[in-house]
Formats: sequence, C-alpha cells, structure tokens
Amino acid sequence: MKTVAFTGKRPQNLPWRFNELDERCLQLKERLKTEIENCIKDGYTAFISGMALGVDTYAAEAVLELKKAYPSITLEAAIPCESQSDRWNADDRERYRLLLSKCDTVTYVGREYTDDCMMKRNYYLCDKADLLIAVATDFSGGTGKTCLYAQKKGVEIIILNP
Repeated sequence: MKTVAFTGKRPQNLPWRFNELDERCLQLKERLKTEIENCIKDGYTAFISGMALGVDTYAAEAVLELKKAYPSITLEAAIPCESQSDRWNADDRERYRLLLSKCDTVTYVGREYTDDCMMKRNYYLCDKADLLIAVATDFSGGTGKTCLYAQKKGVEIIILNP
C-alpha cells in the first residue's frame, strides 16, 4: 500500500488567513485535489491527515470528495492529542467531528497535550508516508521541520506554494 501524508500552514499563516472563499484558497484546494487524484492514478491508496485547521483540513476534505469516485482509497486521521480541537470555535469543531466520522481510521498519536505532541504527530505522518504533500511558502515552523524529517527518511516531497 502506497501512502501519502500532508503538511502545511494553519489558516492564520496563509495569505488569505481564514477566508476560504478567497480565490487563492479555492485555487489551492483545487490544486490539492488534482495532486491527490494524480497520486491515486499513480497507485497511492492510503492518505493521512494530521487534521489541524488549514491545509490538513483541506486535504482531508479533498480525499473524502475523491473517495466517491475512488472508493478503494482510505483516509486516516492522525491526531496529536485528544484535546486538539478544544480551543477551536464551534464551527471548526463541528467540521472536525464530521471529518473524523468519515475517516476510515482515527489514530491518536498521544492522549494528552504535550509541548511536542504536534511534532510527534508530524513524525508519525512521515514514518508512514511514501510521499508527503507540503503546502508552504517557506520552511519555518512545524511544516519546515516535518519536511526536513521526511527528507531524512527518504520520503518523496511535493511542494505546493499557496
């Protein structure tokens, strides 16, 4: 089974911030969907999202949309801790719960929040992936560290610039 994982910026670090109706956001979502479909055509069948706000959510939604046409693909949610969504607003928490309910597998990398639980989740993604799709304009923060780790592990990386 060939596996794709995703990494990318949170909404506050994207050019359009939280406005998903911004043309740049809509274009990124379409590019993600196209890239995922290309992966499916290349034999990738398993997809893993860290389920954070922003890119992780966009990717999970794209996989679930494509699952209608490609029912054999799977989506795993890799959750850093049980409280990941506790501080999100009500709409984002509901979106998260709905996405989780549609995932084939939900994996809790850790139960409790710790200073490094997000990175442990990111390392989990890279340890399971054959390919990492990264959405980034730079390689700072968690996205950058995730890409460096993937590179060290020999995981192929596709970079999409938002």
